[in-house]
Amino acid sequence: MKICDRSLLQRRPIDDDEAHLAPVREIVAAIRARGDSALREYTTRFDHVTLDAWPHPNPTRGLDLISPEVAAALRAASDRLEQFHRRQPLTSWMTNDLGGVLGQRFSPLSRVGVYVPGGTAPLPSTVLHTVTLARVAGVPEIVVATPPNPDYADSGYVHPAILAAASLAGATQVLRIGGAQAIAALAFGTETIAPVVKIVGPGNIYVTLAKKLVYGVVGIDGLAGPTETVVIADKAANPAWVAADLLAQAEHDILASAILLTPSEPLALAVQAEVARQIERLDRASIITETFARGSGIVLTRDLAEAVALADAYAPEHLCLAVRDPWSWVPHLQHAGGLFLGEHSFEVLGDYVAGPSHVMPTGGSARFASPLSVLDFVRLTSLVALDAATAARIAPAAEVLAHVEGLTAHAAAAAHRIVSGEP
Repeated sequence: MKICDRSLLQRRPIDDDEAHLAPVREIVAAIRARGDSALREYTTRFDHVTLDAWPHPNPTRGLDLISPEVAAALRAASDRLEQFHRRQPLTSWMTNDLGGVLGQRFSPLSRVGVYVPGGTAPLPSTVLHTVTLARVAGVPEIVVATPPNPDYADSGYVHPAILAAASLAGATQVLRIGGAQAIAALAFGTETIAPVVKIVGPGNIYVTLAKKLVYGVVGIDGLAGPTETVVIADKAANPAWVAADLLAQAEHDILASAILLTPSEPLALAVQAEVARQIERLDRASIITETFARGSGIVLTRDLAEAVALADAYAPEHLCLAVRDPWSWVPHLQHAGGLFLGEHSFEVLGDYVAGPSHVMPTGGSARFASPLSVLDFVRLTSLVALDAATAARIAPAAEVLAHVEGLTAHAAAAAHRIVSGEP
């Protein structure tokens, strides 16, 4: 792991050049036009599986195919996720203090699609960190879409842990479809797949661009880029722990970012040594090595204040404070998907069992976006039931503003109420 200059913190935009966009446009258009036949064609071509039907025939059997230890871990994670997200406020309200009745009503979305990647590793944690939230929000139909994998033919071409997680979290259906074709099928529907109203969940560049193309037909949670972690550490930090946290992030894929910001050169050198030592016993060492060669490294700063300022400007998905007094820096940090405070709040716990969803804004979008939450699975409806006296009292202001905008029919509708308070 190299010591780098501050150019390491320059953002790379989502790679939406024509080389990536063209095939995604073609796939989305084909699914929209030809439905199941196009979906079958792409599933055979990309996933090397030919299916007669997309829904998994027995999604609840996943719990019978995993070990008791894995089942217990999934339940523990699911329980903490539910406990955390049930604390998120979703309170409808009404008031008569403003004349008549005004209020807001929360209601769950009717049908959502959750995309679960199936690339280099199965991700049952992603199932838990999405589906659980939708269930807590009260969504009646929660559809998991995940690529079929020929390695798991015995479990219906889906990894048993993904099936188990879907069952525990409360998914109502598991579809064996992946890639851009899955996003298009969820958005537009096919002869056998009903469309959803919103799609959430991470994916590769093709999945991300497909979500971008179908936005407006359906809602989306955001455009997920490669995962990223920034660790701010002082001289008192444990270099072995810091190295382990960076290695954990770097093993996701070669486009991940794992960055250490520290004013301590001795710590930086100790972390380098620990990375070299620990990587030798890791299964995904080749991925980690390439990740470190691309967009990861160590940046030496003048002091902790500069490290905090650089991190806040970078707006990472995960920001870990491995410093003596992490809470003292929280007021200076506004832009991060998640703040992990202290060396015992390491990011891997956030990936699995801490409580908040691990689906967090990437690519600097933490400047304006938030982690996935129950709010992503509900609609907020404004309630307006004014009485006649209030309508007559406030209508003159509406009439004036309508004339300013040149909308005389709007002004006339207001004027009718000004005269008598009646239609």
